[in-house]
Amino acid sequence: MTVLKQIEKLRKEILGPLTVLTGEDVGQYQIAKDALLEQIGFDVADLTYAYFDMSEADYSQVDMDLVSLPFFADEKVVILDYFADLTTDKKRYLSDEELKQFEQYLENPVETTRLVILAGGKLDSKRRLVKLLKRDGLVLEAQPLKEADIRQHFQQEVGRLGLQMEPRAFDHLLLKSNFDFAELTKNLAFLLSYKGQQVIRQEDVDLAIPKTLQDNVFDLSQLVLRGEMDQAASLVKDLRLQGEEEIKLIAILLNQFRMFLQVRLLQAQGRSEQQIVADLSDILGRKVNPYQVKFALRDSRNLSIGFLKKVLTLLIETDFQIKTGQNDKDYLFDITLLKLASLDR
Repeated sequence: MTVLKQIEKLRKEILGPLTVLTGEDVGQYQIAKDALLEQIGFDVADLTYAYFDMSEADYSQVDMDLVSLPFFADEKVVILDYFADLTTDKKRYLSDEELKQFEQYLENPVETTRLVILAGGKLDSKRRLVKLLKRDGLVLEAQPLKEADIRQHFQQEVGRLGLQMEPRAFDHLLLKSNFDFAELTKNLAFLLSYKGQQVIRQEDVDLAIPKTLQDNVFDLSQLVLRGEMDQAASLVKDLRLQGEEEIKLIAILLNQFRMFLQVRLLQAQGRSEQQIVADLSDILGRKVNPYQVKFALRDSRNLSIGFLKKVLTLLIETDFQIKTGQNDKDYLFDITLLKLASLDR
């Protein structure tokens, strides 16, 4: 069950003493947060609610609201947002003394207070505070979904919105949205506005959903690799007219080909797709999107490791030349694309 399905069952009247929303899937977390606040009827003008942004709140005021009795109803809801101190995020807003005071409240909560904690990211399970939250509260987690769960959820969303979509169009939507929960939610809204109740085909997905800069740079690299230099030059011209800087384009190309090389090197060591995701997450110090690895393996399968090393070397040299002003940046970028196209695969 997705976190949104869990939230659909909540109401202000049935809130428990402690509800925690957390999760590492940033986009899904934000959607879930909005949904939770809507489900419990949060209204900033309603005095039965107290809202605090923990990144800037005075904890003495927070504590006062937690322990004070409600004036306008039998119960009140206290919402603590941006509570990074409970997560593995390095940001800290409360002192050790204040965190100890909050821990004491959790040990002896006020019966008439309904506490809602919003903490995007991964809860720090080593902290005693977090252990108390998990022991006594309802913890809702917006975690990255498996491909099958993503498909199931958004097939249901397509039905709920009354959209008619060809299977190929749905698959194309998933790929174009990089299987990202927030992107899929946004792109379904685009399609609903664009086609309404008409049947949605694959070409409609391309027309309705605007390309990102990363999409355009990926298209550029594919044109260059296929030797279609006229089309590549036309795309570069369009990007320049849109105000995109060559240094940014090179940075995106570097990230793209670096990922290609990383997955190919790990694949050559006999690592499975799942193991590659885990290895890259350890190397990079952040959770790598599994679909990013899936697509990188697919798009790099015909490129040799030697070729990818040459591409990275070429892009790094060009980046250095542009940043040190060794020549006109347009000239350096265009020459780099020509050199890239001529490299032996």
